[in-house]
Amino acid sequence: MGENAAGTGGPTKIERTSDTELVVTRTFNAPARIVFKAWTTPELFKRWWSPRSLGMPILACEMDVRTGGGYRLTFGQDEASSFSFFGKYLEVIPDARLVWTNEEGDEGAVTTVTFEDRGDHCLLTYSDRYPSKAALEAERGAEDGLPEQFEQLDALLVDLD
Repeated sequence: MGENAAGTGGPTKIERTSDTELVVTRTFNAPARIVFKAWTTPELFKRWWSPRSLGMPILACEMDVRTGGGYRLTFGQDEASSFSFFGKYLEVIPDARLVWTNEEGDEGAVTTVTFEDRGDHCLLTYSDRYPSKAALEAERGAEDGLPEQFEQLDALLVDLD
């Protein structure tokens, strides 16, 4: 849908490929194994996942990154104002693919992220598939937040690579 120039890797491209699916792509200046590590290591994930502009830091990040494992991300200024996102990993292929559920509501998406080496870069494709058109319309998080999140990931990758 939109394109945001950003970071060192390249623009984040966002497209609604159907009434129920949103696809986001971006090339990062790091190999797939490093980008995958940033998505699957709690200490690293906490450093980039929450858009800074929202002012909602990640208070807790639990990840059991294996097929059948689960995750829970808790956001907020403190425990009293916190809220969580959680689900299960349906598929984990190291350095290549993650698929997880978003179970905090009845209309949660299934998210798929693929990591593709392109020389010394990684082409990342992020897809949210919702159970209905209404669910996609109601959830603007990925469209609104991912460009900023990916800029933050770009900055982190400079330190990791």
